[in-house]
Amino acid sequence: MIKTRFAPSPTGLLHVGGARTALFSWLYSQKMGGEFVLRIEDTDLERSSQASVQAILDGMKWLKLDHDDGPIYQTQRFDRYKAITQQLLDQGDAYYCACSKEKLESLREQQMAAKQKPRYDGCCRDLGLSSNGTQDLVIRFKNPHQGSVTFKDHVKGSITVSNSELDDLIIARTDSTPTYNLTVVVDDMDMNITHVVRGDDHVNNTPRQINILKALGADCPEYAHLPMILGDDGKRLSKRHGAVGVMQYFDDGYLPEAVLNYLVRLGWSHGDQEIFSIEEMIKLFALDDINKSAAAFNTDKLNWINQQYMMSLPLSNIVGLVKQRLNVIEVDVADNTNIDTIVDLYRQRVSTINELAESILYCFREFDEYDVKAAKKGLRADSLEPLKLLNEEFKLLTDWRAESIHQVIQTVTERLDVGMGKVGQPLRVAVTGGSFSPPIDQTVEVIGKPQTLKRILRAIDYVSKL
Repeated sequence: MIKTRFAPSPTGLLHVGGARTALFSWLYSQKMGGEFVLRIEDTDLERSSQASVQAILDGMKWLKLDHDDGPIYQTQRFDRYKAITQQLLDQGDAYYCACSKEKLESLREQQMAAKQKPRYDGCCRDLGLSSNGTQDLVIRFKNPHQGSVTFKDHVKGSITVSNSELDDLIIARTDSTPTYNLTVVVDDMDMNITHVVRGDDHVNNTPRQINILKALGADCPEYAHLPMILGDDGKRLSKRHGAVGVMQYFDDGYLPEAVLNYLVRLGWSHGDQEIFSIEEMIKLFALDDINKSAAAFNTDKLNWINQQYMMSLPLSNIVGLVKQRLNVIEVDVADNTNIDTIVDLYRQRVSTINELAESILYCFREFDEYDVKAAKKGLRADSLEPLKLLNEEFKLLTDWRAESIHQVIQTVTERLDVGMGKVGQPLRVAVTGGSFSPPIDQTVEVIGKPQTLKRILRAIDYVSKL
């Protein structure tokens, strides 16, 4: 059975690169009818934090990348790593090393001065040292000197590395805690991981890990190393490019469906298609189709994709999210307030839920000033009479519904013998502060009678002073 895993280190937030790795791993397991494991690689005790663990779990939940197994924490498996380390020692595939940090640093400086690749020289490899608990000894894997390691990478193709290029890496520190290259091997072996999808910064680790797997008599998984994500300026992705923790996109009003759609296109494509449902992603995705070159992060493209989902998702979904956002910014929306029409119109014009919520604040909160262009065009001297008549008629109106409001506006236009624009537009600017809104009768209904009358009087005062 196909089994993939996402194995982040909880030393920070779940960023775009990690989320893409998780998505590609998840998609492949879904496509192949396999299982997806979430593993938290938290052996770096100094840098790992519970807050980072929670950020990973929150991000995965928001993106709906559900795991079949886990989360599994490496810190709960130290006994297993210790047993494997002892096994490697017992079978002669690992050894104790007493080289000090100072000695290793001096060796490194000598090698770099001689323009050699910095690497451990195997000083303790054949000394047969043993631990008596009084020395600071690390444990190193005894990498083979002969032969080479060849593996097929689903992204990069066939890769061959000579064993003579690989040094004896540390698998256990002086305090007996295991290192990454040991824990990842043991976990992948124990969890029967068949396909490892990860960033290409791990390519150099792969031959070393394969040698450890062989020493343990384990099958090697298949690998797919993903090219890094760059900013649109070609430089390594960072916050200045808009790369933030995944949950920041939630806070900023992006939709999880849109973020997944954007992530899948960062390094994978299917013809010229831009918008993919989850079902289409699962059906079409293939590891061998991942691009070999680095992907470029582009916030404008993310905004465009998000807008497509804003327009295509069920209106009830968008309305619910807008209400949530309004609640976050402490704007009260009565349960019986029908904002569906307003949300439906504005979602055609904005990129995020937050932008939409900001656009309709006039329905629930007083605005500070009129849009300059809207006021210049809609609040002129000839607007005074229509506004005054509207104020009189609205004060008498007891049935505050769009149909009745529309009838009042129609009555005023007929009494003044003018077109609808001569009445509707001054009213729109008066109650919204701008020149754009849904049908004015529906807008006025949502704003409510008290606020509508208050804003018309304010506009009358504004026009009277021109």
